[in-house]
Amino acid sequence: MSTDSYIHSLHPLRWWRSGLMTASAVVLMACGPGEGQSEVPGVAGSSLEHPESTGELMVVTRNAPTTWFYDRHTETAGPEHDLVEAFAAARGWEVEWKVVDSVGEVLKTLASGEVHMAAAGLTHLESRDEDFLRGPQHTEVTEQVVCHRDRGSLPESAADLDGVELAVSAGSAYVETLQALDEPVAHRAEPEGTERLLAAVEEGELDCTVADSHIVELNQRIFPHLEVAFDVSDERAIGWYLHPDFDELAAQAGAWMDTDEGTQVRARVDEQYYAYVPEFDFVDLRALTRRIDQRLPDFRPVFEEAADEYELPADLLAALAYQESHWDPQARSPTGVRGMMMLTQRTAQELGIEDRLDPEQSIRGGARYLRQMHERLDADIPEPDRTYLALAAYNIGRGHLLDARRLARELDRDPDRWADMREVLPLLTEERYYRDLRFGYARGYQPVYYVQRIRNYRAVIRPVFVGDEIAVDRPAPSIFSRLMSD
Repeated sequence: MSTDSYIHSLHPLRWWRSGLMTASAVVLMACGPGEGQSEVPGVAGSSLEHPESTGELMVVTRNAPTTWFYDRHTETAGPEHDLVEAFAAARGWEVEWKVVDSVGEVLKTLASGEVHMAAAGLTHLESRDEDFLRGPQHTEVTEQVVCHRDRGSLPESAADLDGVELAVSAGSAYVETLQALDEPVAHRAEPEGTERLLAAVEEGELDCTVADSHIVELNQRIFPHLEVAFDVSDERAIGWYLHPDFDELAAQAGAWMDTDEGTQVRARVDEQYYAYVPEFDFVDLRALTRRIDQRLPDFRPVFEEAADEYELPADLLAALAYQESHWDPQARSPTGVRGMMMLTQRTAQELGIEDRLDPEQSIRGGARYLRQMHERLDADIPEPDRTYLALAAYNIGRGHLLDARRLARELDRDPDRWADMREVLPLLTEERYYRDLRFGYARGYQPVYYVQRIRNYRAVIRPVFVGDEIAVDRPAPSIFSRLMSD
């Protein structure tokens, strides 16, 4: 792929703006099988035994943020992952996961009898009930129109969408939903995924899009300007499906989901993956300057000592800590990260930290961890790129960063230049790219904005650390503004 073709492919809206895809072509793309249309050629009998006999539950899923993925430590995680693992543990079983690329492949795998169950963010539909046993539901979602909160008055109904630039992912259920309204809404069906379109709304390149409510909740963490305008569908149930040979297993799964334990696990999953949004004001410089006066003096000596010990700029460590916790030593989240530098229990143990809530231990541990990420990168990567890549690894995990660097090489981009990598990392959200990578899906936009915010914070914090010789960064340009200029 040439550089020009690559740059073109990155921008989710250039397909139709450049005239390469006509509106009629886009409509044709949307006319294929939707999510609710069965792609199952026929359900075969299963040769599997009940997990009670083997101690092993066979489950098919797909690599996605609402199902199953590798976290920053390359450990498997995700809402469906956690629910299934908890159910299996309650029965004393192990889980054997089969990960495929699409909903269609999930249903085909379940129909083949290779697995007992599918846990892949599947909507409960009557068409699917004809082929499979409906398992317990665990989540309810609605489809929502999402816009940029600063665009002016938000639309309140479908009637208000007249004249609004609205795009949705081609082949998604959203196309069907919009077409089924009493008064169909003008929209474009884009070849890009929903997360890419949400990013375009965040960057002001698109007025509005449509997404499931739980996908919106996930993305509002890194795209703080996303605002839900209104629900465009009724509530829809998401849950498990089982092969028709395992009705007893379906009953066991449903019974467990209704127990106190099942209820608690569902609440924990909802809190960890969807409901929890850190109360961090990403762009409020007034709050930052206030905390520079009120909080930073207490920790400045520790930042400077850790900077000396691990050969890192003190203002960089302070900016990193502000991004992580706003300099709150007691900060914690349901995901298991805690303290000033928001370290996981596993990372803390590896770093020899006994108390993550002790600010001195946390700052030193975070500095050591960042130094490790820095040293494990090629020594010939120039600065400041090497530091930005180390920060990205601190945030998203080294495995996913290595995947992105491999992808950059395949796309004829420079994996040692942050300017290139901040364009490649978001591609880890797209199935056409992540399906061939070792660690699969990753929230690739997250480290891009993470590094950008740290750079912006550092520019404000730096005067406190006058002795540092590192030049002040300018705020990094957004992904899409850079692409448009290219």
